[in-house]
Amino acid sequence: MPIMGSTVRARVHKGRLELIDKVDLPEGAEIALTITESAPARDFDAFRRSAGSWCGLVDADKLIRNIYRDRLISPRKKPRL
Repeated sequence: MPIMGSTVRARVHKGRLELIDKVDLPEGAEIALTITESAPARDFDAFRRSAGSWCGLVDADKLIRNIYRDRLISPRKKPRL
């Protein structure tokens, strides 16, 4: 019997895994299960709440000038010819 792989989403409820996705497996089939934690949902509200929180704390024009100035600095040593 060939080994087939697929990803199925599940949720932990009271210490048990409850499948979110439907699976097409015969009753009583034995499977190997690998558990990986999925990435947490993005919190867009937190992003919106933080908007403008740096206002007045950072001089944006100075920051931009420093970024462009630093781009002109080469970290490489000049080659010896």
